[in-house]
Amino acid sequence: MNQNQPHTLPPSYFDAVYRANQDPWNFETSAYEQGKYATTIGALTNPSYPQAFEIGCSLGVLTEQLAPRCGHLLAVDVAEAPLVRARERCRFLPQVEFQRMSLPAEFPAGARFDLIVLSEVGYYWALPDLERTALLLLAALAPGGQLLLVHWTPIVHDYPLTGAEVHEFFLRQAGPAGPLRHLSGQRHETYRLDMLEKA
Repeated sequence: MNQNQPHTLPPSYFDAVYRANQDPWNFETSAYEQGKYATTIGALTNPSYPQAFEIGCSLGVLTEQLAPRCGHLLAVDVAEAPLVRARERCRFLPQVEFQRMSLPAEFPAGARFDLIVLSEVGYYWALPDLERTALLLLAALAPGGQLLLVHWTPIVHDYPLTGAEVHEFFLRQAGPAGPLRHLSGQRHETYRLDMLEKA
């Protein structure tokens, strides 16, 4: 664990990032991001998911691509500025619902999901909050439901965890007696993807 930033990054961190740049990670323009989104969509094994949950949707670029595979897609982010643009981007997709939400303090009450997408988000949590979030996600995942993880793996000194640490945390729960099983994994030069399923 990176000792320079032991605490979960607060919503104010992301508010400041979006004030400085409307698209701080170049989600809309980067060929790298577009390739990663294609890999992410390609990792989905089911033709459709009745109920899906995307955590950290930002500008809704991936949301727009996930939506055709989802009966209902709840997409959340901790910052309001990107949600404004995400709602505009997905305004023609009635199955998409956006909410401002900060996990693990907030969570959709009574929700049951067939797919949960955690893409480029897990390393913003300190380990205790990652653990609390994981419990909530596992409880909300329907039997046979899928958890798709995609994260940048190089160290970022502002972040409490690395992408690799996030994936290894969840993969430890995919043992013979664990609540998850590992369906597939990919390691790319600067990111990794793992698809898990609730046992």
